Amino acid sequence: MPTRRSSRLAVALLALSFAVPSSLAQKTKEQQDPNEKPRNVKPELKKAYKDWLDKDVTYIITDEERKAFKKLETDDERERFIEEFWRRRDPDPDTDENEYREEYYERIAYANEHFASGIPGWKTDRGRIWIMYGKPDETETHPAGGAYNRESYEGGGSTSTYPFERWFYRYLPGVGSGIEIEFVDPTGSGEYRIARNPDEKDALLHVPGAGLTLAEQMGLADKGDRIANLGGIGTPNYEREQDSPFSRLQILTDLQRPPQIRFNDLASAVNTPVIEDNPLNFDLRVDFFRQTDDRVITAFTIQTDNQNLVFKDSGGLQQAQLNIFGKITHVSGRRAGIFEDPVITRATPEELADAKGRKSAYQKAVALAPGHYKVDVIVRDIESGATGVRHWGFDVPKYDTGKLSTSTLVIANKLEALGDQPAVGMFTIGNVKVIPNVSGTFHRGAPIGVYMQIYNAGIDQTTLRPSVDVEYVLMKDGKEVGKQMEDWRGNSDSGQRLTLARLIDSRQLGPGDYAMEVRVRDRVSGQSLVQKDYGKFTVVP
Repeated sequence: MPTRRSSRLAVALLALSFAVPSSLAQKTKEQQDPNEKPRNVKPELKKAYKDWLDKDVTYIITDEERKAFKKLETDDERERFIEEFWRRRDPDPDTDENEYREEYYERIAYANEHFASGIPGWKTDRGRIWIMYGKPDETETHPAGGAYNRESYEGGGSTSTYPFERWFYRYLPGVGSGIEIEFVDPTGSGEYRIARNPDEKDALLHVPGAGLTLAEQMGLADKGDRIANLGGIGTPNYEREQDSPFSRLQILTDLQRPPQIRFNDLASAVNTPVIEDNPLNFDLRVDFFRQTDDRVITAFTIQTDNQNLVFKDSGGLQQAQLNIFGKITHVSGRRAGIFEDPVITRATPEELADAKGRKSAYQKAVALAPGHYKVDVIVRDIESGATGVRHWGFDVPKYDTGKLSTSTLVIANKLEALGDQPAVGMFTIGNVKVIPNVSGTFHRGAPIGVYMQIYNAGIDQTTLRPSVDVEYVLMKDGKEVGKQMEDWRGNSDSGQRLTLARLIDSRQLGPGDYAMEVRVRDRVSGQSLVQKDYGKFTVVP
């Protein structure tokens, strides 16, 4: 018995010896000094990645991209992110070089070389704008300041200024068109800063009675109003909409944002078979005009009804904007070109109702070799997000030098001879501005334009010019309802190329569907043809 009791006591003491340390350990853990607890600290970014984020791309990286980069945990993930970052901005992913990245680092080098002023050039205001948007389209420099005659929109009159510069950009994505940026160096140190107000460059602003505007000279304004307004944005009286307080504030705010990644969301969505639940309807047509024996000007025209767009107020004007992206692909799968542009429609509040009854049109002309292609086009209303997409296969024709041939027949909303104006810009074909009616719908009474080019007409040895008969035939329900002849003997606008451009009076046409045929006979070679593709149109009341 004593032996058994001793055994039981030993077991109890053994159990207690195992239980006590566990309890003590728990108590020790609870009473542990927080400063001694191990910390879950995220490793700091390596200097190379920190410099890339805070120096290299600090002006162009979006807030979402910055947050995403900071969440990455491994260097492999960071390297992949950086690769994708530049790929999203690559204007031509089919090439080995990333043209945007190369140009971007050249901009940084230029800024550091030309804009340094006690601080690196990339940190200055001029350096920032140069790095973000590149070389201005126009510049005006006043490196020494001095005497200055104000522009009328600045109030006129003469004054003396600090050193200043004006940079002008015709268009900045995400900012707008006709952007003028003024930089002023009031300290003479070489560090120019963005001016919030045109008066910031006025060295006589705080000198009583000096450097007055015309209105101030005539007693119609008080110089004190200009001085008091320096705390805000814009002059008290402004002539240009862009000088209004709200417009200037908006431009300065937009210039602080990273530049838009130009429609890369559209580029990635162009192959999507179904676009959201908010489709945007638009019309597309492709026209062909001979350039050389092996190159054809291919014109892509996009048109949408303004009533389908959402207008919003912008500086007192109602504005709607479409972003357009197109990708042209050869039958081999090789990309033949891209186009991406905004289309902006503006109207005053009084003109808005009339503007919504009209159409917005866009055209891109690309020189292509003969062959089979496909174009993928996506259009998005930036205000509503409504999006439309079209996939269009087409054949670029080959124009044989010895064969009578024509361009596409264009039924147009507008035909306008350019005269002495330069033959450049959208909708310009030869020396005529041609705006196609892509939907083919005309209101009765509106002029209907007909445009076409004729190639390879024979040369009359008597006049040394082509001799061609042209017949315009209007069809309805398969029957001729109108015909007009033109004798083109002796007429030629470029060697063996003839241009037909005329307006048809629709007041005598009843509502219905029509088709235009242009019949051409070359008197010299005896060849003839009929061009009627794209010749259909509809007249409505």
